Amino acid sequence: MERSTPWEFSDDRGRLVVAGARPSRIVAYIPAGATLWDHGIRPVGLFGSQHDGPAPDRTKSGELPLGEIPYLGAGSALHPDSVLETAPDLVVAVTYDGEAVYGLESKTAQELEAHVPVVALGVGPGRGLAAVRERFAALAGSLGAGEPASAAVELDAAEDAVRESAGGRGGPRVLALSAAGPEQAHLARPGAWPDLRTLAEHGVDLVEPAAGPGANWCTVGWAEAASLGADIVLTDVRANAAPVGALRTNAHWRDLESTARLVPWNPEAPSSKHAHTRFFREVADALRAAAG
Repeated sequence: MERSTPWEFSDDRGRLVVAGARPSRIVAYIPAGATLWDHGIRPVGLFGSQHDGPAPDRTKSGELPLGEIPYLGAGSALHPDSVLETAPDLVVAVTYDGEAVYGLESKTAQELEAHVPVVALGVGPGRGLAAVRERFAALAGSLGAGEPASAAVELDAAEDAVRESAGGRGGPRVLALSAAGPEQAHLARPGAWPDLRTLAEHGVDLVEPAAGPGANWCTVGWAEAASLGADIVLTDVRANAAPVGALRTNAHWRDLESTARLVPWNPEAPSSKHAHTRFFREVADALRAAAG
């Protein structure tokens, strides 16, 4: 009988994750699962984060066929037994601080790791989009999968379009935010988000919120957000962010909406060439329109 070859992968918590054979039944945090899907890997189960509810967030799920893959829950409603009942041989998640498994409560993560290998890939501050993408590609490669060669060509063209349209200082000013509701907005600190860091590296003039508490966000009223003079606003479209329609009771939001171009922004988009190509194309189109 042919023996299985052991599998191992070093994750971004500094842990060597091992299995007796290459995993094939994978449960994943939704954006991680969407990334694996773009590499040709079909998860057997999905879970959300503490910000998610009893139904999966369509915005985070990329092109996953949600009607065909079980959603196992989110936050405190996700029970380890629900994950283990899918008979996984690998759980794939992300980490923002290089230590905690995001999306899983600490006790849940510990219980799962007692029964099944868990890989967590870093998506937090200090990482560029290419670095995050390459880590997911490395994981997918270790699982015997990968994106088509054409995906790299399309991504290069989309990034070139951003660089050509950005204009640097003096070009269109771009503000990224997540609406908390009609009274407040969470302004993104560009250095904390891999996609925003990459836009800055490509010459996009990103608005930097005032210094203060909050590593990822600066919470302000809409008057302050509107005063920043953004030409383009990247608006968080995840389910936990307030929708644009709920903000129009605020005069400052209406002023911002009337003067800036709004571009949907998903801070937890899939980390694949395919997904990043779509993001860069949308930003490049907005930059050209704002500069024209």
